[in-house]
Amino acid sequence: MRCGDQILTVAQMRAAEQRLIDGGTSVEALMDTAGRGAAEYVWRVAGPLRRVTVLTGPGNNGGDGWVLAQALHARGAQVAVVVAADPRSAAAMAARAAYGGAVGDGAAAGDVLVDCLYGTGLTRGLSDADLGLLRGLAARHPTRIAIDLPSGVDADTGVPLNEGLPDYALTIALGAWKPAHVLMPAAARMGHLRRVDIGCGAVEGAGQMLARPRFQAPAADAHKYTRGLVAVMAGAMPGAAVLAASAAQGAGAGYVKVLGAVAGVTVPADVVVAPVDVTDARIGALLVGPGLGRDASGHFTLVEAFGSGRPLVVDADALHLLTRRMMPVTVPAIATPHGGELAAMERTLGLSPDASKIDRARNLARASGMVIVAKGADTVIAAPDGRWAAGPRASSWLSVAGTGDVLAGVIAARLAAGVDAFDAACQGVWLHGAAAAETDAPFSALGLAQSVASAYRACL
Repeated sequence: MRCGDQILTVAQMRAAEQRLIDGGTSVEALMDTAGRGAAEYVWRVAGPLRRVTVLTGPGNNGGDGWVLAQALHARGAQVAVVVAADPRSAAAMAARAAYGGAVGDGAAAGDVLVDCLYGTGLTRGLSDADLGLLRGLAARHPTRIAIDLPSGVDADTGVPLNEGLPDYALTIALGAWKPAHVLMPAAARMGHLRRVDIGCGAVEGAGQMLARPRFQAPAADAHKYTRGLVAVMAGAMPGAAVLAASAAQGAGAGYVKVLGAVAGVTVPADVVVAPVDVTDARIGALLVGPGLGRDASGHFTLVEAFGSGRPLVVDADALHLLTRRMMPVTVPAIATPHGGELAAMERTLGLSPDASKIDRARNLARASGMVIVAKGADTVIAAPDGRWAAGPRASSWLSVAGTGDVLAGVIAARLAAGVDAFDAACQGVWLHGAAAAETDAPFSALGLAQSVASAYRACL
């Protein structure tokens, strides 16, 4: 897949900046690049007619705010700076000295508030004075923009360090994305996400922000098997398997089968229903779990799937039926747990849930041998080798029964096409979110499945 920009922890971001400095880039130059880049986005929102208030703090995020304010002032914006604390670093002091515009006070009102109070690295909540100032200004500015991160948010976990923090229409990341940009609950309050490049190089162990994958039309000599055979194992509720199969068709699979009985379910004419046979070496991906049931029959089906030697996608009920003896998995395999299923897998493997969602997914991937798609309002993808990725929040209209079955089917199609398991999971999550974005709300899981082909087509 084509990965997007890096997601860096606070420690990784500081190290990346230090490498730039060690290479000859001054702190002042980095601050100028960040502040001016952010000012471009603020200008698009405010222009010359809307009143902009920039709230600055004592650190380099505040220094970025002084640069931003001067850039806006030079372009003719109506801008004033509110100083929560004087700058402490030499670079921030120089940025303040270069500012030629107005300075306001805590009672300022306007159209756009730019929050440069604190950025990454905050480990404790805002003081009462800072919190009161931020809340008051937010209440008097209908449009709010956060620079790097909203003040009062833990950059590595997405956890708010104070209650009652404001929400934002736009958050402008500086240098790289941070985990908080993709993790709930903070991500829900950040609005649109944009990023300013300051020249950071590649960082080992960094996460990746999901980006649109690039697909190609089938080769001239392609046939249904070279494009990928997806086999979905039916269970107690076969409608879920049929739904997953329909989604797999839209995600590029050349051939889709439902294995097992589907009595009482309407099956599309182009989905093949066949007796259970997992020995077919042409199966590119075997999907087990949607509508499986958790009884003895479901357990038998799961054991059969794991004994097939075929690449696996494991979803829904199957995740509750996994046993420690089944793991680590040695074939390419992807598990797609929601929060409750993630916890169930952790209990099976004796893992602690006391970590960030990113660390939980990575720990589970290492222990299980499977790529983990820890889905939800924030979705994290982690591979056994340590790679991980995440994306901006998808539509909240996905909170309807059956959309997880659609996701499993889409991922299975990508895996069946011969894509590396981690990349197949990333592509599937992206397609799932893109399909939701173009489906009229409110939608059902079937409506979502019918939009997958359109999302796929946009990647050609």
